[in-house]
Amino acid sequence: MKVYTRTGDKGETSLWGGRRVSKADLQVECYGTVDEANSWLGLARGLVRSRRAQELLPVLQARLQILASELASTPEGLLKLKERLQEDDIRRLEQAIDEIQATLPPQKGFVLPGGTRGAGALDVARTVVRRAERLVVRLRQERRVREELVRYLNRLSDLLYVLARAEGDEELVQLVKEKVLERLGVGRESGLTLEAARRLVTAAQRQAE
Repeated sequence: MKVYTRTGDKGETSLWGGRRVSKADLQVECYGTVDEANSWLGLARGLVRSRRAQELLPVLQARLQILASELASTPEGLLKLKERLQEDDIRRLEQAIDEIQATLPPQKGFVLPGGTRGAGALDVARTVVRRAERLVVRLRQERRVREELVRYLNRLSDLLYVLARAEGDEELVQLVKEKVLERLGVGRESGLTLEAARRLVTAAQRQAE
């Protein structure tokens, strides 16, 4: 099967349901931006060190594909979809946000994006998700779009924010562990645990205050 079809050479594409629209159509911009966000999550998945992020990202990518499918559908196409996002999906995001936020130190002021490769990719994904949310809000002003899609994108951007913070924290802890082991002249497989390294980081932060 060939990748190219030449059917889009005149600047049109097909929605799920068969209707042809301009590639400049807002609906196409919406699901295309969700696809862009999903690609950034794929990059982040290869860069993050946090185990929780490694577990969550593939799940989030799969749910985004379901969301994009709904955005790419005509009213007739919606009837053919096997799965759509539900209220439980939003609740799961909120639960993950609360759980991750509970492990982070209190936030003091604004947090600059990035800091590590993993956190940086998560932050870019967050901003693209925010853009997708704004576009879907515009689409809702013109056509019938379920509110759950906007709410999901909103909570997803919040989750990516706390995941980026957690990733930065994890990277700092790993760095402290490696530096301490280097000072001690021992290998990475010594008895210094990540939890012990995390306590060293916390103590250093308190002294800096």
